[in-house]
Amino acid sequence: MRQSGASDSAIDAHLDHLWLEHGLSRATLASYRRDLAGFARWLDRDLHAATEADVHQYLADRLAAGRSPRTVARFLSAARSFYRRAAESGAVAADPTANVSRPLLGRPLPGSLTETEIESLLAAPKCDDPTNSPEGFRDRVMLELLYATGLRVSELVGLTVPALNLRRGTVQVVGKGGKERLVPVGEVALGWVRRYLDEARPALLGQRASDALFPSNRGTAMTRQTFWHAIKRHAAAAGIVRSISPHTLRHAFATHLVDHGADLRAVQLMLGHADLSTTQIYTHVARQRLQELHAEHHPRG
Repeated sequence: MRQSGASDSAIDAHLDHLWLEHGLSRATLASYRRDLAGFARWLDRDLHAATEADVHQYLADRLAAGRSPRTVARFLSAARSFYRRAAESGAVAADPTANVSRPLLGRPLPGSLTETEIESLLAAPKCDDPTNSPEGFRDRVMLELLYATGLRVSELVGLTVPALNLRRGTVQVVGKGGKERLVPVGEVALGWVRRYLDEARPALLGQRASDALFPSNRGTAMTRQTFWHAIKRHAAAAGIVRSISPHTLRHAFATHLVDHGADLRAVQLMLGHADLSTTQIYTHVARQRLQELHAEHHPRG
């Protein structure tokens, strides 16, 4: 099969238009050329003669050939751009891509930890005596609070003492865009926080004054990087070999809540997600877990 000269000329004219009107980069223009030229070769006739059925069939053929949904979606973007302009100029009577849905790209499932791994991680810091090992006790409380609330690491290290309401069992968080939210804290984590405030935090600060809930050894608020390194160290001590980060505990918080039947909108509020669709990925995680359990334990799994 061969690409027609008419298609060559139409692609050249369209790419010139994109460069002049939108200033697209050379790399983007080159990828658009490859995508449109590939469709023209597959079509084996003038691009302007393509129908909606042709576009659907081409997408299906690409996916069947092992092309990733992202690659196929990129082609559809190039084709939409081409045919939208062709329809506006009268080169085609109707845009054949107008009613074609974008391939589902999917979203990578967030890395998480099992409940057993979480227990091992929480127990890893050395914190038998809050006054003799205040750093280890502080790390244990930070891990407990992170898992109990699903805070972002920046939110956690930025907490101040006044943000805690121990009587109500909540923490006031300033999230993305300066938006505030109240997040409940479970009784187990609250117990650790109370003991930390009474014993370990004063040992960390000495005579220094600070509003930071989790001060560093210098009395200033801990940085994200410092806590990240602490988590990696404690994960190694807990025997967790895969790479984890503070965000892993946020994912574990949400995943375990959904696994145990929590309402998705409640999880959304606690995580501080503006859009429920961002939270809905955890339903996929829970569904995958159920499928794995079924496959492992059902006699006909």
